[in-house]
Order: sequence, then C-alpha cells, then structure tokens
Amino acid sequence: RQGVCFIATEPVRVVDEQMQDVPADGETMGEVVMQGNNVMKGYYNEPEATAEAFRGGWFHSGDLAVMHPDGYIELRDRGKDIIISGGENISSIEVEQVIYRHPAVREVAVIGIPDEQWGEAVVASVVLKQDKSASEGELQQWVKDRLRSSRTPEQIRFCDELPYNETGKLLRRKVREHFAE
Repeated sequence: RQGVCFIATEPVRVVDEQMQDVPADGETMGEVVMQGNNVMKGYYNEPEATAEAFRGGWFHSGDLAVMHPDGYIELRDRGKDIIISGGENISSIEVEQVIYRHPAVREVAVIGIPDEQWGEAVVASVVLKQDKSASEGELQQWVKDRLRSSRTPEQIRFCDELPYNETGKLLRRKVREHFAE
C-alpha cells in the first residue's frame, strides 16, 4: 500500500468527484490527489492542462484508490484504464493480479474493448513462462474461481512479448491495437 506522508511531504487524499474524502473503508474508490513542494507546478506551456490537473487546488493524479482505516491507500487502477462493462467498474489491475498468480503466466495486460451488449468487454494479452503452457479456457476458469464472473476476460490472446516504451511502461494502446486487428 501507499499514501503515508513523510516529514517532507504533505498528505495524500482519496476524493470523490466533489473533492470530498472517500470513507476510509478499504472499498470506496476515489481519485488520488496531492499537494506539496514535491508536486510539479504545472505542465510546460500548457495552462489549460495545468488548470485541469490542479482543479480545487490539488494535483489530480488520475490514479484510483481506496483509503484503508489505518490511513494507507491502495492503488486500484488508472482512471482511464477502468473497464466499464454492463454498468460495473472493473479494475484492470485486479484482473491482472489474479492472472499473474497462475503458475504458467509471466506477463499479462488486461484492457477493455468495445462491446455492443455490455459497453466494454474484458480481454487479456498473456505471455507465458518458458516451458509452461495454459489454454484460454484454463485461464478463464482460473479467474472465475477467484473473482466474479463479470471480471473474467472474454478473450485471452497469447503473445511472445508485451509492448513497452523505453522507460518500461506498458503501452496499453498497442495492446488495444492488437485486439482491434
């Protein structure tokens, strides 16, 4: 978990859309916002983007989290990576963590793709460990056994590697392109 401030930093909050702190119940999700001298002043030559990022006087990280009773926060996902399927918000990170625990899985990326019936469908790209095997059905059952069935990927595609940028960040748009083909 994250979110406990140090002497040189100010508190981090988890807030709803009205900038009210979410209950510290470990369940209610909100956006992580922060202030302090360790937070940037703004985006270079982008006053509109800076105003949006600092609305209400706090830097809006775009990260979604829950606050626990002990004051720690737990990051759940990026706001833009939440999958909305049938009116339910599904955390891509939650599904990835379950798939990662399968003994044959080396890497996984979970995304939402457009779905006529549900709005978005959960799908996954998986890289298997060397000399290990798993089928799409086996991994789907693995997820169903551990999460609600609505979080089970409708499709799982196997690949040799996931796309990363130079700094090691997963390129989710490339994963989306892979499913769009």
